[in-house]
Amino acid sequence: MIHKDFKNLKLPALGFGTMRLPVIGGDDSKIDEKATEEMVAYAMEHGVNYFDTAWIYHNGNSETVMGKILGKYPRESWFLADKFPGFKLSNLLHAKKIFEKQLERCAVDYFDFYLFHNVCEANVDAYLDTYPGKKFGLHNYLMSQKEIGRIRHLGFSAHGGYDVLKRFLDAYGDSMEFALIQINYLDWTFQNAKAKVELLKEYDIPIWVMEPMRGGQLAALSDEDAAKLRAYRSEEKAPAWALRFIQSIPNVAVTLTGASSFEQLKANIETLREEKPLSKNEFDALTEIAAGMIKKTTVSCTSCRYCLSSCPKQLDIPYLLNLYNEHNFTISSGGLGFIAPMALKALPKGKHPKSCTACGECEAVCPQQIKISSAIADFIAKL
Repeated sequence: MIHKDFKNLKLPALGFGTMRLPVIGGDDSKIDEKATEEMVAYAMEHGVNYFDTAWIYHNGNSETVMGKILGKYPRESWFLADKFPGFKLSNLLHAKKIFEKQLERCAVDYFDFYLFHNVCEANVDAYLDTYPGKKFGLHNYLMSQKEIGRIRHLGFSAHGGYDVLKRFLDAYGDSMEFALIQINYLDWTFQNAKAKVELLKEYDIPIWVMEPMRGGQLAALSDEDAAKLRAYRSEEKAPAWALRFIQSIPNVAVTLTGASSFEQLKANIETLREEKPLSKNEFDALTEIAAGMIKKTTVSCTSCRYCLSSCPKQLDIPYLLNLYNEHNFTISSGGLGFIAPMALKALPKGKHPKSCTACGECEAVCPQQIKISSAIADFIAKL
C-alpha cells in the first residue's frame, strides 16, 4: 500500500469508508458484522488502517460496529475519523452531547481525525456562527476538544459549491488541517472540483477525496468508453481508472472508498499498491468520456444570464438549471441525488423551482433555446 506523509504520520493512500458496509437483507441499518470484520482484517493486513465513519452512516450503527471491530486491535495501530453532524442544524445545539456519544459509540478516548460534516449552502451560516439569531459556537467547542487531545487533527468535509467553500476557508482556514471533498473525473468540471482543489492549494490544506467512483457510477463504463481506455492501458478496469485519476491530482493524501464487498476492497487495495498517474492524453480521455456522459442528461446552460431580466419572479434560473443538471444526472445514473435538495434549502422560499409560473419569458431570450419551463417542471417532479 502506498503511504503519504501527513504531519508526523504515515497515512495509507486508501482509506476505508464505512458508509456502504455490507448489510443483511438489504436493510441499511443491519450491518453484516462478520463480513465487515473480515474486510477490516484484510485491510489491516495490507496496510489500510484509516477508517472513516459518521453519526448518520447506517442509521448510526456504523460508529458502533466499527468501534467494536477496531477495538480488537491495538489503538495505536489504526486511525479513526468521525464527523460532527451539522447537516441537521438542531444538532448544533447539542454539540457536547453528540461528541461524547460518538466517543462512546466508537469505544475510543479520542478521534485521530474529526470533521465538520458536509459544509454546504444549508448549514454554512450555522457553522460560521452567522446564522440569524443564533450563535452555536461549534468551532470553539471542537477546538477546545483538540486542545485537550480528544481530537488529534481537525478538518472538514464539503459538498457545497465553491463560494461556500471559500467562505468557510476565509473564516476557519487557519485551523483546518485537511479537507475531504468529492473528486472524480466526472465532477472535475461538473461540480467544479478542479477549482476547489486549486482553492485548497491556496490555503495549503491537504486533500482527502471522497466519492472517487461517484457512488459506483464510474465503477462500470459503456462498452464504447471502455474500449477507448483499453487503447491506453489494456489491463486497467473502470474502478482502477477512477483511482488513477485521483493519483494524478497533487496534494491528495487519502482517498476514501466505500467498499461494500470483500471483492471491491481487494481490487482497490491492489490498484493502490503503486503509483501510476495518468498521462495528459489519458487524463484528457477521461474528461472527454465524462463530458459525453453528462451531455446525455443535462441542459446546455452557459450561464449567460439573459433570462434573469425576463423572469417575473426574479428566479436565479442558471443556478436552478445547474442544480437540475446535477440532480437529473445523479438520479438517472442510480445515485441518491441529495446535493440539489440540500442546496435548495438555503434559498428563500420564493426563489425555489416551484415559484416558476412557466410563463416562457426566459425562453424567449435564451440564446441556447433551452426549454427552461420544461426543465424546471421536470426538476420539481424529480425532487
